[in-house]
Amino acid sequence: MEKDRISSSEVKKVYDKLNEIKKETSKIISGQEKVIEALIRAVICNGHVFVEGVPGTGKTLLVKILGLVSGCDAKRVQFTVDLLPTDIVGLTIYKQGDGFEVVKGPIFTNFLIADEINRSPPKTQSALLEAMQEKQVTIGRQTFVLPKPFFVMATANPIEQAGVYGLPEAQLDRFLFKVKMSYPSKKEEKIIMQHNTDLMKIDDFNLKKIVSPNEIIAIQKLVKKVYINEEIENYILDIVEATRDKKRKHGKYVEWGASPRASIALFIASKAEALLNGRNFVTPQDVKTVALDVLRHRIILNYEAEAENINADDIIKEILEETPVP
Repeated sequence: MEKDRISSSEVKKVYDKLNEIKKETSKIISGQEKVIEALIRAVICNGHVFVEGVPGTGKTLLVKILGLVSGCDAKRVQFTVDLLPTDIVGLTIYKQGDGFEVVKGPIFTNFLIADEINRSPPKTQSALLEAMQEKQVTIGRQTFVLPKPFFVMATANPIEQAGVYGLPEAQLDRFLFKVKMSYPSKKEEKIIMQHNTDLMKIDDFNLKKIVSPNEIIAIQKLVKKVYINEEIENYILDIVEATRDKKRKHGKYVEWGASPRASIALFIASKAEALLNGRNFVTPQDVKTVALDVLRHRIILNYEAEAENINADDIIKEILEETPVP
């Protein structure tokens, strides 16, 4: 409803805060502006991000910095083949004289870095993914609600294939975005080299805490109030429907198109993108901007696509070019 739309003054306030977060984060992380924006967008959407990138591009550091400037607690879990679900969630132990005691795992944090999630077997992956979906975990016979906000960035190294366990498509679908983190430019890498955090501590950059966890929760509520008209809603549905259309030119490469969760993700992510640009209404360009991150892990390609070196990004770009813009 029109009366529920976020006001211009609220937009200005949030827009300034989000810009400050980007500015502070960029003091250490250079050359990854789009990735920084994607992570901020996911946080204010109350979603999670799967980041694919080669080692050394700053994936782990980025979330640590983002947590710091957002006033949130951040923890990291290194996924390995012998990691157990209890290593993430926690367990119940018995202390002589005191009885049973719950020891909470690292999942009890605001920002969790699941480093190289594909190195652990499916049972361990599922422990994290269930928590992402339900925002709660069960330890023994007790159920615990996770802290708010709760944001997971899972990372994967696309180079190594030996000794890894690929995430099933149904589990990947629980991530709002799949983001690709590439190499910086030569100019940006020079800045990274000069600001090497092995030589300079994070504290040396005098990063400011821009927001608090409660402010993030408030922004998450405001995102839902960004206006989106019916024409753009139909535009989103047309894009998602096109991923399932076998009669289209790209149809022969697609085994399964995007699920209804993709429509929901495009809907909320385009609202966050509008807010990041200082608007209280969504434009078709907002939908286009978030489409790759939302859809690339939700389209399952067949062997013919692999043989012809066609990837999901190629399909999405073609769909965006062919789908009439309102």
